[in-house]
Amino acid sequence: MALNLEQKKAVVAEVNHAASGALSAIAAEYRGLSVSDMTQLRAEARDKGVYLRVVKNTLARRALEGTEFECMRDGLVGPLMLAFSQEDPGAAARLLGDFSKEKDQLVVTMVSVGGRLYEPSELKRLASLPTKDQAIGMLMGVMKAPIEKFVRTLAEPHGKLVRTIAAIRDQKQAA
Repeated sequence: MALNLEQKKAVVAEVNHAASGALSAIAAEYRGLSVSDMTQLRAEARDKGVYLRVVKNTLARRALEGTEFECMRDGLVGPLMLAFSQEDPGAAARLLGDFSKEKDQLVVTMVSVGGRLYEPSELKRLASLPTKDQAIGMLMGVMKAPIEKFVRTLAEPHGKLVRTIAAIRDQKQAA
C-alpha cells in the first residue's frame, strides 16, 4: 500500500523521535520471515522496551538525519528493519541476537552505538552489556566490598581471642 505525503512525514517523524531518544540502533534484514515470526518479534520487542519498525530506506535515511545514528545512512540497502533500544543499550542486541539464533532468516547488518557504526559481529558484545539493574548491583557490590573487609578485619582479633579461650577450656575439660 502506497503512503501519501502526510503519512510519509508521520513515519519519518515517528522514527526520528524514536532514534533521538535511543541508546543503540540495529538494522537487520528480515527477508524470509513469516508474518507470525514478525508478530512474535514485535511482541517481544514491546515487552523489552525496543522500538522495532520496518521502514522504507528512503524514509529511514530522512528519519536518521540529525540523530547520532546518521552513520547508518549508507548501509540502508535492501529490506531492513530498524530496532532502537530505548531503556538500556543492549536490549535490541539481546532481542535480535536471540531471535536470529532461532530464525536463520533474520540477519543483522549494522550495529550503531554512540554515533559510531560497528560490524555486525559486535552484536554479541553489545548484547552482553548489563542491564541498568545489573549495573547498579555490580556497582553496589564494588562499593560495599571495602567496608565489609574493614568490618571483618576489626572483628577478627575478638573472634580469635574467643576461639583461643574456647580451645583452652576444651583442653582443660578433656584433662
